[in-house]
Amino acid sequence: MRPLIAGNWKMHGTRAEALALAAALRAGCGDVAHCDLLVCPPATVLHAVAQALAGAPIALGGQDCHGEANGAHTGDIAAAMLRDAGASWVILGHSERRADHGETDETVREKVLAAVSAGLCPIVCVGESAAQRAEGRETEVVGWQISGSLPQDFSGVIAYEPIWAIGSGQHATPADVTTMHAFIREELHRQFGACGAGISILYGGSVKPANAAELLALPEVGGALVGGASLVADDFLAIARATPR
Repeated sequence: MRPLIAGNWKMHGTRAEALALAAALRAGCGDVAHCDLLVCPPATVLHAVAQALAGAPIALGGQDCHGEANGAHTGDIAAAMLRDAGASWVILGHSERRADHGETDETVREKVLAAVSAGLCPIVCVGESAAQRAEGRETEVVGWQISGSLPQDFSGVIAYEPIWAIGSGQHATPADVTTMHAFIREELHRQFGACGAGISILYGGSVKPANAAELLALPEVGGALVGGASLVADDFLAIARATPR
């Protein structure tokens, strides 16, 4: 499996800002050939970014989709709409969606099915809060999220995001990441048998150029889901270049 470096732009970027960032990524990605690059801009600029990156080795993804193919769901976006705008990936179950919008594992599972049906590859996020980790329940929480969020015959990517590390400037220690990624791999084997070995596991907790090489070299870390650092082209590409060759 080739490493994947995915950038989640979250709720950042006017059209002009998104196009400037896309242009900088396009100009600087020529020496990043040993891993796959993906950016997930806001839906309002997805098509414009897709056009700006046409022909470049950078894939496009959405940040969420609805569990239904269409219907009376004001403000929501169907997976097929993302696909039509130029996306081939979608982030699902991000902790901010789970917290801010009350998304359950069942909701995430429905979205995964919708995404796959529309031809999108899902990145399903799992992770524990600071309180859950303090209670020693981190593996229990993540295990239930995997079990509840992934349908049978899951084909996609997992992103482990320790919630307490997102946007905090902190990151899990190498030992923390190694332990959790090993646990996730065991759970994938348990649920999907031999197919579980082929599901990549990204790390997504305040990944920056300064810590990328150490984190990306850890066992079972198949890449990174990058938040804030993905908004700076030089930082995002530096993380990609830190991926082991």
